[in-house]
Amino acid sequence: MRLPVSLFVIAAALVAGFWWGLGRPVPVAAGAVPDRKLECVSYSPFRGAQSPLDLSVRVDARQIEEDLARLAPLTRCIRTYSIQHGLDQIPAIAERHGLKVLQGLWLSSQRERNRAEIAGTIALVRRHPGVVSGVVVGNEVLLRGELSAVDLGAIIREVKAAVPVPVTYADVWEFWLRNRDLAAAADFITIHILPYWEDIPIPAAESGAHVEAIVKKVAAVFPGRDILVGEVGWPSHGRMREGALPSLSNQALVVQDVLARAQQGGFRVNVIEAFDQPWKRILEGTVGGHWGLLTDQGRTPKFAVGEPVSDHPAWLAQAALGVALVAAVFAAALLAAGSGRAKLPAPVWAAVAAVAVTGGALAGLTAEKVAVESLGWGGLVRGAVLMGVALVAPVVGAALLGRGTPLPGFSAAIGGRDDRAVDWAGRAGAWLLVVVAVLAVQTALGLVFDPRYRDFPFAALTAGVVPFLLVGLVRACGVGVRGAAETVAAAVLGLSAVFVLLNETPANWQAAWLAAAFVALALTLLRVRVAPG
Repeated sequence: MRLPVSLFVIAAALVAGFWWGLGRPVPVAAGAVPDRKLECVSYSPFRGAQSPLDLSVRVDARQIEEDLARLAPLTRCIRTYSIQHGLDQIPAIAERHGLKVLQGLWLSSQRERNRAEIAGTIALVRRHPGVVSGVVVGNEVLLRGELSAVDLGAIIREVKAAVPVPVTYADVWEFWLRNRDLAAAADFITIHILPYWEDIPIPAAESGAHVEAIVKKVAAVFPGRDILVGEVGWPSHGRMREGALPSLSNQALVVQDVLARAQQGGFRVNVIEAFDQPWKRILEGTVGGHWGLLTDQGRTPKFAVGEPVSDHPAWLAQAALGVALVAAVFAAALLAAGSGRAKLPAPVWAAVAAVAVTGGALAGLTAEKVAVESLGWGGLVRGAVLMGVALVAPVVGAALLGRGTPLPGFSAAIGGRDDRAVDWAGRAGAWLLVVVAVLAVQTALGLVFDPRYRDFPFAALTAGVVPFLLVGLVRACGVGVRGAAETVAAAVLGLSAVFVLLNETPANWQAAWLAAAFVALALTLLRVRVAPG
């Protein structure tokens, strides 16, 4: 018993050390610390299930009051995007909190709604000229292709003639360069620079320099014009895009670096955005709902300016979950081995330890990702299954190793009566392998045919794949032929892995990790042997 006890202690220590290293706060460079309030921040008051996509939603004034009370110590100004859904209440409430408002006027392809928005915004600005510092006529309407530059210019001139404050239009910086004549209609130019969403994504460490370079580029095209960076920020959660990794520490780094450069370079910045907006996940996936400087549910800041930031603030609980899973894995191997536990060879115990470390390290990461990546009932069900796989597969894998059960095929779970496994560990393993394969194939095909907003469940699938991979390597395979279903699944996973790696580029380590998990599962499935017929 000395070997399994020693390996258990080592595995538990490795998991605890892994989470200590992962959870410790990351320092933000001192040179990236601004010494003043935010000049302006985008503000949408929607919380939880509230969404502007639901035309019946109207935000209560008390909700806006609470938000602006939290924002007043952090910023001098808030940028809005519309007057619908109760957002027309914002200027009056902002005045009580000493905040200026960069008032948004939402434009789309729906002409009648545009006319109502234009008339309502003009009336609102006239009632609050001391609070509204400017009007943003349209937001990325050229990017969405919903209005022509000619029609947009006419609306800007109409609003400009009707309000006593400066008027602008806001869009991704490239669209200003493509529609330079539009600048003549606006009092100042508002550009959006989102390094994460660039056609060639910019890593967080390079984003501040990228923003500064784009500002200079636009300024060179429009000399003498006042330029506002109307949206700049970084997401705290979501999928990688090439080398652009959403995280809490990267969000803090990018925001503070841009603000420091703006202060030194003398350009104005509006940060996107004040609070996380869960409704954006419907349009942009997980990443869309996590651009806020403050959280949605707690309405609390995600980081403090100049302070180190932990990307995994709940790491102690995640470490405890991991160590508990390590104990469950070793217990499963001992119980499954029964009286033969003393005869288990060292390679088997080494495989059990590897399963324990992998599962213990990734269970907490899976829980963290499931919590932020599960959208709607379908997402919750899928997230629950992923979490179940990450917790149960290591335990069942250890039981297969301890019991000496060969790697089970799909038919051991869903085949005919004569094909189904008699051994309990074999039946459990077969069902789990089916679930892991279905999840992996579904994930792979999604990333092949519709990848832009999909997350990479690399942690859960790795925790589910490694136990079966090690069973196939350490324990003898069954006698028979290669399963047809397993072969097809392996082919799909192998081809998908190549596509995902090429499409996402090797700079995306989340995609590379997941592709490796696909390959590992494909190799595992190819080792499965089933009885002919």
